[in-house]
Amino acid sequence: MAAVLTGTAASAGQVSGTARVIQGPDDFARLRAGDVLVCRTTDPAWTPLFGIASAVVTETGGMLSHAAIVAREYGIPAVVSLRTALDLVVDGSLVAVDGSAGTVTVMDLQ
Repeated sequence: MAAVLTGTAASAGQVSGTARVIQGPDDFARLRAGDVLVCRTTDPAWTPLFGIASAVVTETGGMLSHAAIVAREYGIPAVVSLRTALDLVVDGSLVAVDGSAGTVTVMDLQ
């Protein structure tokens, strides 16, 4: 079963990967190369994660948010302002992120 969630398209591209829900700096070490970073928001302290993540999904922000700007700089897809991300995307689930359409498909939703 899959669910398609819609936010704001913030950085173009499409990828699939394992969702890694990161609550704050104490969780940074849990992100592995190719994981999809899922979080409430980002700030400059989060920038090193953009070199590891294959995509970024945030609950807050817009086209000029930190996550959107840095994702475009790193050339990775981003969907921002997906208000239910932390409720509906389970850590470790398989997701497909379409940063051009602003969608996140949660593939193994129970």
